[in-house]
Order: sequence, then structure tokens, then C-alpha cells
Amino acid sequence: MATMAGRWSALVIATTLACALAGAAQASTAKEIDAQVDAALVHLREQIPGSRSALEKARGVLVFGGVVKAGFIVAGESGEGALRIGGRSVGYYSIFSGSVGLQAGGQKRDIIMVFLEDEALKRFQKSSGWKIGGDGTLTLIDTGATGIIDSATLNQPVVGFVVGQTGLMAGVSLDGSKITPLKPDR
Repeated sequence: MATMAGRWSALVIATTLACALAGAAQASTAKEIDAQVDAALVHLREQIPGSRSALEKARGVLVFGGVVKAGFIVAGESGEGALRIGGRSVGYYSIFSGSVGLQAGGQKRDIIMVFLEDEALKRFQKSSGWKIGGDGTLTLIDTGATGIIDSATLNQPVVGFVVGQTGLMAGVSLDGSKITPLKPDR
């Protein structure tokens, strides 16, 4: 009996999660997405020393502000963002991932992907969808105990930052996340 109650609880939580993420995945307006992108870039500059140099070297920056990750056994992550080149939004995208395992909680975070090589940016722009770890390799920046970005890391084609984390879910991995183009309302 207790096992059946536990399964029902997990099913209810998973269904609630799916509904919440589906609502979050609906396209916002371009203006709303750009406002989230602006806020995420402010968080990055404030929280990660050395991020300014990465942004200055960038050929393009893909920014997802306020990405929601939540789950209990089954988890999902969803958000919207923009690709900026020369400080201007040139395309809009959604990010989604799902996972199963021992996890519980939720968090909201900003994901920033910095394209440091022209070829990597061109491959991303030509794709109709991009899977991190499959179609594209992303090196996540870890400042470690020093809080300083390792300059060797900035020699990678695409580097990523995850900032503004709040909530209970620990561990950062973007492998398997699917990025697809959006056509938001203006």
C-alpha cells in the first residue's frame, strides 16, 4: 500500500512539473526575453570575476535568463534566451532538458554560452537544433576555490557559465540539453 502511495505521489509531482515546464516553455515576447538576457548578463559580470574578458573576446553570446529547473525523481529544465552578436539580439532560442534519478528540489538560474571561435558560432547558427554534448561541445567554467577563471579554459570554442543559482538542486550539467530556435512575438 505504501509503495502504491509513493508511486502516486511521484506521478503527481512529475505531472505538476511537466505542466509547470510546459507553461515556462511558451514563447515570451522578444522584449521580455531581451530583458531577461540583460539581467543575466548583469548577474554574470557581478558574480564571475574575469567574465568581462570572455565577453569581450566573444564572437557571439547565447544567454538564457531565469531558466527553471525542478523535479522529484524526474526533473526538467526549461527557459528562453537570445543569441547576441555585437550586443544585439540576432535570434531567439529555447532550452530544455530532462533527467531521471535521485534528485529533489528546484532552482532558477542563468545560463550563458560564449562562442569564442567563428566556426563554432557558424555551426550553431546553421543548425535547426543543437544538443549540448552531441551537436556541440560546451566547456563549463568552474572558478573553483580561487574564484578566478582559468585562462586556459578560455581557449575552448564554446564556454558556459551558470550563475544566479537559488534553490535546493545541486550539481551543474548541461549535457543533453536541447536548444531550438524560437519565433517570439515582437
